[in-house]
Amino acid sequence: MGDKVKTAVRELLDTAGMGKGQIMVIGCSSSEIAAHRIGSYSSAEIGQAVYNALMKELAPRGIYLAAQCCEHLNRALILEKEAAEKYGYEMVNVVPQLKAGGSFATAAYAGMKAPAAVERIQAHAGIDIGDTLIGMHLRAVAVPVRISVKEIGGAHVVCARTRLKYIGGERARYF
Repeated sequence: MGDKVKTAVRELLDTAGMGKGQIMVIGCSSSEIAAHRIGSYSSAEIGQAVYNALMKELAPRGIYLAAQCCEHLNRALILEKEAAEKYGYEMVNVVPQLKAGGSFATAAYAGMKAPAAVERIQAHAGIDIGDTLIGMHLRAVAVPVRISVKEIGGAHVVCARTRLKYIGGERARYF
């Protein structure tokens, strides 16, 4: 499982061209990875394994992780306080747990230096593991990214990057 997570992250990073200080949002259902219905089989071990694999790829590149919580916390996000402050995200008071926030967000909260919870972000790219609906946390123009990893365990995998909006019409020039 960890190798598939690392491959998915590397392929998305290569396509998205993300730079240091940008944010990647990850939604992860440990239930779906374990081939159960979303929200029915939280696994601390799976959440921890996904978090560890992600951080091996993101941390050396200076990419911030935003871990999406489950619907019981209204899909709030856990990220480093430094990132929340850098982007001006309003912090909220909640600590994810296995059955309220999810196993992945719980692992992220425990693993971060100074974790913070926020209600919404505008991430530069993201990976949705298990149809957790990360789209609400991406910047306005999301572009699907096709990668070789289609599933992790029993969970469907979808990736997206974002780009700047094109404005100005036919006389505008773009880079």
